[in-house]
This record gives sequence, structure tokens and C-alpha cells, in this order.
Amino acid sequence: MNKSAESSRGVKRAPAGGGGAGPAARRKKTQAKPEASFTFLTNHSHVLICLHDEPDARLRDVAARVGITERAVQGIVSDLEAAGALTRHRQGRRNHYEVHGGVALRHAVEAHRTVGDLLAMVSGKRGGSGKGGGGKGG
Repeated sequence: MNKSAESSRGVKRAPAGGGGAGPAARRKKTQAKPEASFTFLTNHSHVLICLHDEPDARLRDVAARVGITERAVQGIVSDLEAAGALTRHRQGRRNHYEVHGGVALRHAVEAHRTVGDLLAMVSGKRGGSGKGGGGKGG
């Protein structure tokens, strides 16, 4: 196979003279833990959990913790407010978030559970204000 055939197939060659990574660097790359391809909870639940843990958190900090953009967190907070799972209270220049543990989860598979049940499962303690009713008995 000639050099032009290799480059047309997208094969890249390391530069001559040792310009590439040494064996130790290559070994580190192969030994790194693979990233999870999915999580069991959604970004909505991650944001809710973060705001339950830190009700005075800045959305910028929540975004960094969850691993999404601040704009995405703003949209999620709006969704959670519309669903009655969260209330935003303005305190000076900051917001304080109140999670309502009595709100039922939204999917049919988990509708027999509440936001408080989810928070208890994740944090090990019962969460939310219990307000927001609308929960189905379980």
C-alpha cells in the first residue's frame, strides 16, 4: 500500500523522530475508566436533587455539578416549577428554591411515588416540604 492510499483512507502516521506519546502515556489512556453511556436518573432529577441539597445554590453551580449548561438548568427549573415540584423565592439578588416532596412523579411507571420518595432514596433522608399534593397514594 502506498502513502497516498493510506492518507486517502484516513490512516494517520506518527511523525518520525519520536513526536508521539511514549509507551507510558499510551498505557495510561488504555487503563482509564470508560465514561458511563447513560445514567439512571434524568437531568431534571439531578437538578431537583441539587436544589434540595443546596436551596440557595446559583444555577451556574448546579449546571457545573450536573454537567449541563446554565441555560438548560434554567429550562429545567421552569419545568419543575410548572409541575409544582419546586418554588423559587427571590431573596435580595439571589433565589431560594423550595422542593415540594408531596408531588407525584410524572411517569406512569413511578407515579405511585413522590418527589420526596426520590429524594429519600438518593440522599437517605426525606426531602421537600410535603406541599404540592397531587400525589397518588402508595
